[in-house]
Amino acid sequence: MKKIAVIRTDLKDKFGLPRQSGIIKELTGKIVFEPGYRRTEAVRGLEGFSHIWLLWKFDGFDNGTFSPTVRPPKLGGNKRVGVFATRSPNRPNPIGLSAVKIDRIDTACENAPVLYVSGVDMKDGTEILDIKPYLPHSDRIPDAVGGFTEDIVVRTLDVEFKNGTETQLTEEEKTTVIKLISEDPRPGYIDEKDRVYGMKYRSYDVRFTVSDGKAFITEIKREK
Repeated sequence: MKKIAVIRTDLKDKFGLPRQSGIIKELTGKIVFEPGYRRTEAVRGLEGFSHIWLLWKFDGFDNGTFSPTVRPPKLGGNKRVGVFATRSPNRPNPIGLSAVKIDRIDTACENAPVLYVSGVDMKDGTEILDIKPYLPHSDRIPDAVGGFTEDIVVRTLDVEFKNGTETQLTEEEKTTVIKLISEDPRPGYIDEKDRVYGMKYRSYDVRFTVSDGKAFITEIKREK
């Protein structure tokens, strides 16, 4: 498999990433092709599509071992199901799949073409293996069934800024941070009242605690 591009995003670590693409529409990305694939004719016609599929490589999971079952965080981290019934990164081949929206295609910049997308669920620097157009007439299946995921109660959090931390962010950044944390990035089996969690967003280290279904952003540090 060849790396054809990397995606630049606002999240620097895995913690805080949306669990699926499209959940946080405000989370954007910039797809920069590798020199050998940096050809404007390679994206000719893509401007007519609203969304694309991205095939990408999970970072840090290519360990050469195979486990037939995994413990999805959404099931509390205690129940095992078959790896092929999940989207866990612990797979025989560490390949991710995401559907993202095309915001614009820049064919005139220095590293053209560059694709600007939104609704991403990848950390900064993720390797892109392939790009395919999303086809509404075949990719959308109205009567699809979601298996055990349909019984999962989605846990969301109310979010509150403490100690004037919101003043360090723009309105756009505040909106995105609130949505990211409201999706509760903690593993499903962790619910420690006094634990401080850290999420690296843009140039910030956002620290928060969770208590009684509410997240409190207690500190925002600008990283050097």
